Amino acid sequence: MTRVVIAPDSFKGTASAADAAAALAAGWRSVRPADEPVLLPMADGGEGTLDAFESAVPGARRVPVTVHGPVSELVATHWLLLPDGTAVVELAATSGITLLDPLRPLDAHTLGFGEAIAAALGAGVTRLLLALGGSSSTDGGVGALAALGGRFLAAGNRPVKLGNRGLGTILRVDLSALRPLPPRGALILSDVTNPLLGEHGAAAVFGPQKGADAAMVEVLDENLARFAPRVPGGAALALVPGAGAAGGTGFGLLVWGAEMGGGAELVAQTIGLAAAIDGADLVITGEGRFDGQSEAGKAPTVVAALARDAGVPTALVAGAITAEPRGFAASVALAELAGGGSAAMAEPLRWLQAAGAELARAVA
Repeated sequence: MTRVVIAPDSFKGTASAADAAAALAAGWRSVRPADEPVLLPMADGGEGTLDAFESAVPGARRVPVTVHGPVSELVATHWLLLPDGTAVVELAATSGITLLDPLRPLDAHTLGFGEAIAAALGAGVTRLLLALGGSSSTDGGVGALAALGGRFLAAGNRPVKLGNRGLGTILRVDLSALRPLPPRGALILSDVTNPLLGEHGAAAVFGPQKGADAAMVEVLDENLARFAPRVPGGAALALVPGAGAAGGTGFGLLVWGAEMGGGAELVAQTIGLAAAIDGADLVITGEGRFDGQSEAGKAPTVVAALARDAGVPTALVAGAITAEPRGFAASVALAELAGGGSAAMAEPLRWLQAAGAELARAVA
């Protein structure tokens, strides 16, 4: 009997990590019904992080909350309470790009993310895991900080408008009423290492994904640059790797006092992935697109590294594979199985199941 650990990230926009793991397991069992798949959905701090913790941590409980979404519409969402008093709050579920149509790069904000954090603090949590990724905004985290008690004032001591557009009008910042961190601190979960500003910063790299054209990217970056020096230590914090995560929300959380942490590494540690891999015969991981960025701390690379340390081979499944999958014993692209990317995206679970079956036949 082969013991297979199945630990994919989400196939963003098409399948959650939990659904992807279940489909891969179903495909594997269709060929090798006596085997023992162990499902441990992964995440790297982006969309699906909360689901991954919920699936892997016994006793985790969703706590409903209603917040203001990316352009202030009400959004019914949730945060996750872990048995040890830790809260997992996911930006994608409160201020994410999937909540917004059409995109509004100058006006989208992170107020709802901060409201969810405040709700968790109000419930008495002792630690925060703050999952960044899937952001719709480039507001430097001002919306989140405002929800936590920060004041960002324009002329006449008027609160600035939420969103990046308002950053350019900030004349004074008052953080004296910010809520304190929980007793065990707050850790930022992100796979992004970009600084806040410049050619590798939040606006330049991620602005186009949020609907910004070249001219608008310049405006977004200029407004972030005006804002950063107005907070204590802002010039130095803007240079910290990861400050540019989620449109600069990483920067805002660093200003609050949160610490930067690796997304996939911490998720793997929390769900006990290394222990599950020990003694396994094969590990299967994956994500929607495996490309040149996948080696920079993305979930499949982290999973493969843990498997390599344990001497266990790893197979990769991805919607599309556009970079050499170094370090993997086998790889399957759903686009190739389905005869094209559109077909794979139309029925992702069908083709994930087919990929699981193909890998099972390969080791038979």
